Parts: sequence; structure tokens; C-alpha cells
Amino acid sequence: MKRALTAALAVLLIAGMPAFAEEESPVSEAITFVVSTGFWEEPAEADGDAAAAAAEKTTAEKPAPRRGYYKLIAVRQQDGTAQIHLQQIEATAKGPKIVSSTVLDEFSALKPYVTDIRPENSSGVTTQPGLFATVHLKTDPKATEPESWTVLIDDLGEIKIERATN
Repeated sequence: MKRALTAALAVLLIAGMPAFAEEESPVSEAITFVVSTGFWEEPAEADGDAAAAAAEKTTAEKPAPRRGYYKLIAVRQQDGTAQIHLQQIEATAKGPKIVSSTVLDEFSALKPYVTDIRPENSSGVTTQPGLFATVHLKTDPKATEPESWTVLIDDLGEIKIERATN
């Protein structure tokens, strides 16, 4: 009896295991690197309502500025190369909110094999608004050493991508 119960329990456990493997992950398996770094800040958007604007002026309270950070994401393509996505994320009371998301065509033109993405520093704190990160990539997967490319966003939001110089 004990043996039959143990066997039945083992069958039930084994039958239930594939359910764990089939659950959908919240993160795609094609994402090879993600770096959250830098910060941005801009004045809160006006809602265009004249009555609200007048009330705002009388209370002399300014709405809190919008703030957030950036993400660089390497997404592996079927041919093994990667697309680099840049996202601007707003930090809201309800949690992170994507403000903008774009593929960086400068990298797509290279058909890169991304080997790493690094922020300017790993402390999580930057003193200047903007973003500075380094993308390490190979244009030939058999190359020994990767190339380094910098992604820079200045305090005005201008994006600059160039090969790193030492």
C-alpha cells in the first residue's frame, strides 16, 4: 500500500512539472543585456485647462517635475546579432512608466554581436542629468576583442553614439 501511494505521488509530481516550464516569463529570452542608468528631469506638463492654470497661479504651488531614468536593452535577433533599444522611464507613484522607446539605428547598421553593456558607474547614483554607457560589441563573431561604443545623452536630451576612444 505504501509503495503504491509513493508511486502515485511520484507520478503526480512528475506530471505537474511541465506546467512550471510552460509558464510565460515576464522577460523575453531574447534579451541579453539590460542597463538602467542616468537620470532625466523636466517640468510637469501643463494640462491646457485655463481654469486649472489660473487656480495653480493663485495657490503658487508648482507641480512636481517629472523624473526618471534610462534603460539600454540588447535584444538578440534570429541571426545572432542584436538590436539596441533605448527607453526613457518615468518614475511615478504607481511605478515605472515607459515614456519613450526606440531602436538605436546606429547600432543596427553595424549588425553587432553585443558582448556587454556597462553604465558609467555602478553606484546607481549619477550627479549629472543624462546618460553615459558603453556598449561592447563585435561586428565579426570570430573577432578576439570587442569594440567599445559610447551612448551619451546630454542634459538637453540629445543622443550621441560614437566609437569609444581611450
